[in-house]
Amino acid sequence: MTAIFLMSMLFGLACGQAMALCIPTEYMMHVERKECAYCLTINTTICAGYCMTRDFNGKLFLPKYALSQDVCTYRDFMYKTVEIPGCPRHVTPYFSYPVAISCKCGKCNTDYSDCIHEAIKTNYCTKPQKSYVVGFSI
Repeated sequence: MTAIFLMSMLFGLACGQAMALCIPTEYMMHVERKECAYCLTINTTICAGYCMTRDFNGKLFLPKYALSQDVCTYRDFMYKTVEIPGCPRHVTPYFSYPVAISCKCGKCNTDYSDCIHEAIKTNYCTKPQKSYVVGFSI
């Protein structure tokens, strides 16, 4: 009985490592507008992780649209809106951003996802920071 239990535990661990891990993950983003006095730091959730995929050997014979691989993307999400402090009256101070509720492995939809291969490294502030946490600014 102990050997069967041990083998099933090892099998479960091996399968768990090989299966997809695509979950909502905490993410800190920085938002600023050149006309406003402050940069806003927002804590949100995004979809992040790995999805199982296969590399098809006959890719030379297939059209490019058939070669897309699954990515970790939003299943359910909602938008939240915050106000960037220190904006003059003629500038709209509102910024909306997505909050991941659940994620899935699937084709990347450019309607609501950024489907690039490399992250753009502009997630920093050049102005004084204000933090935004759970519905009110600090």
